[in-house]
Amino acid sequence: MQVIQKTQTIVRYQNHNGKVYYGIVEDDEILQLSSNFTEIVNNQIKYDGVRVKYSDVKILEPVVPSKVVNFGWTYAEHANETGGKANLKEPFLFLKPTSSLIPDQGEIILPSNDLTNQVEMEGELALVIGKRGKNIKEEEALDYVFGCTVFNDVTARDLTKTDPQFTRGKGFDTFGPLGPWIVTGVDPTNLRIVTTLNDKVVQDGNTNQMSLSIPFLISWVSQVMTLEPGDVLATGSPSGSCPMKSGDVVSVEVENIGKLCNYVK
Repeated sequence: MQVIQKTQTIVRYQNHNGKVYYGIVEDDEILQLSSNFTEIVNNQIKYDGVRVKYSDVKILEPVVPSKVVNFGWTYAEHANETGGKANLKEPFLFLKPTSSLIPDQGEIILPSNDLTNQVEMEGELALVIGKRGKNIKEEEALDYVFGCTVFNDVTARDLTKTDPQFTRGKGFDTFGPLGPWIVTGVDPTNLRIVTTLNDKVVQDGNTNQMSLSIPFLISWVSQVMTLEPGDVLATGSPSGSCPMKSGDVVSVEVENIGKLCNYVK
């Protein structure tokens, strides 16, 4: 057994035999692990001696969560541009189904025009929970974060503007790109987020612009629901969300974490 270092890049992938593993990314290679997610978050890192080329395997969503928790309108400018409320004392809370999740390089499938005519991207930092927590104290909240990843909160904007709640507009299959990996040991409170659409920058923000702090969000939501290891908390989007169409390429890059790239179909 080897104790995990302070900062590691952990990826989940499928090899050519169809078997799924976690691994540690080092340059263009992956050090394959025999550990499962529970063992990894408990620092029970077991290498099985196999190295694989990153480009030779299928990258999967980096975690299989019990729930995907989303905080809305945590950036004032994004709240204003989408008809929300800025500088809330409590976040706007919604969940995405796990069936919405797709990995890096996966395809965002646009619903038919009779369902929605305005699908937009929202680049976000996402937190991956590492241990079970309920009624978490704000000053201890970051201790419950295993690592950080990148999320694209794909949204049918016309539906979220008309529906009384966000489940339909946020919940279509493929509306939750996540990845490409989890990075441990990164402070999530001051990270730049840049979203590009066909290589043009459309969003450029920083988590330090959030009107509600990340420790507050973790503590707040843990009073509502128990957080389980592997749960994903998407922390909200900076301004600049805009429509996507078939053929587009959308990328979300978070400083010190990585880039999540997806193709719109």
